Amino acid sequence: MVVLAVVAVCVVLLVLAFLLPRLSRHPQRGTQRSLGAGSQAAGKAPGRLGRWLSKPFRSSSKAVGRSGSAGRRARGRMPF
Repeated sequence: MVVLAVVAVCVVLLVLAFLLPRLSRHPQRGTQRSLGAGSQAAGKAPGRLGRWLSKPFRSSSKAVGRSGSAGRRARGRMPF
């Protein structure tokens, strides 16, 4: 369920970044900030468990960043 939510957010950010590149930065930062807070909270678990629990949040944050930048990059390559 969480994976589907992250994929949905990535798709929405990709489309938003393609259509409105400047306005897509705020939602991208907000999403990455909330995922970063989850990663920090999960990382407080002791030892390896903390790293294992925070990894999905880190990778989701990277995916959100990549999808936003990919949309803006694709928009920049358009001939019009």
